[in-house]
Amino acid sequence: MTFRFGKWCLAYFAVFAMAITPAEAASRIKDVASVQSGRENQLIGYGLVVGLQGTGDSLRSSPFTAQSLRAMLQNLGISTQDDESRAKNIAAVLVTANLPPFASAGSRIDVTVGSLGDSTSLRGGTLVMTSLSGADGQIYAVAQGSVVVTGFNAQGDAASVTQGVTTSGRVPNGAIIERELPAKFKDAFNLVLQLRNPDFSTAVGMAAAINRYSKAQFGGNIAQAQDSQTVVIDKPKMADLSRLMADIENLVIETDVPARVVINERTGTIVIGQDVRINKVAVSYGTLTVQVSETPTVVQPEPFSRGETAIEPNTTIDAAQDGGTVAILDGSNLRSLVAGLNSIGVKPDGIISILQGIKTAGALQAELVLQ
Repeated sequence: MTFRFGKWCLAYFAVFAMAITPAEAASRIKDVASVQSGRENQLIGYGLVVGLQGTGDSLRSSPFTAQSLRAMLQNLGISTQDDESRAKNIAAVLVTANLPPFASAGSRIDVTVGSLGDSTSLRGGTLVMTSLSGADGQIYAVAQGSVVVTGFNAQGDAASVTQGVTTSGRVPNGAIIERELPAKFKDAFNLVLQLRNPDFSTAVGMAAAINRYSKAQFGGNIAQAQDSQTVVIDKPKMADLSRLMADIENLVIETDVPARVVINERTGTIVIGQDVRINKVAVSYGTLTVQVSETPTVVQPEPFSRGETAIEPNTTIDAAQDGGTVAILDGSNLRSLVAGLNSIGVKPDGIISILQGIKTAGALQAELVLQ
């Protein structure tokens, strides 16, 4: 058997985000920011999925499913007193959805369902009418429809195969919106834009671009950056808010991001930002391989003796040090940094260790993010 220190025995890959343009990139405002009043709202509800082929909850192990079944039947006018059902074609589920901004009553949205009991699969089931409530306790939508499950499982007496997740699924266009949000877009006196990646440089640049547009259209400034994430736009008196937002969201601005290195140690993924810099540093990397071999020897006793056959252990240990190359890294830009790391001839796991060591030494001028 062989032990390796410094390498992972799994498939891995490296991704280097290398920009060939300057650090700033041109983007539309609609791609980097969203309207505060136009955010989504989360909905949640509790329901039942029926029509399962023996893959539902066992009512004895999931008492809440049995209670929900009795309550539903009673609401339909069916008496269930002293009825101990052992049906396996029903499952209790949690239903979630996102209420889109400016959604109107009568429009449809997708919902996601997930099993709460010991159901093994929701494939082929139908979600019974379920009310979806917001954080304020008000009902905003009602969901019902066939559950679409992408995973599957097959089981026999001695083996089983499972692919994907069979205890959760989606109901496309399964919920009808019954109540609109109280706030109206055109009732607002101003617009509040929130950056998806907060940054002071981007926020100030966005406000400047909007003010250049407003000077040409309305003769004055209307935007102000409040912080690294928020830009407030005052509505001109004679402007239509919807048309104003349509014009502003298509303005092109220069976006900026901080220097950052993102590492996923599980998959071996490395993403290095354009502005990452490394001070001059010497790096050595090598792989230590230890091989342990077991060759036991059988020892026989002498003829006509009272001895017993025995096994004598014999262990051989070989240690080898590979690599050990010393390289000088001076990452004045991303291209030279990647070239310096590749010159050592190490794989992604080695580069991850090197980057962590450089950060500890204080030579990595960037934020190191571990996932």
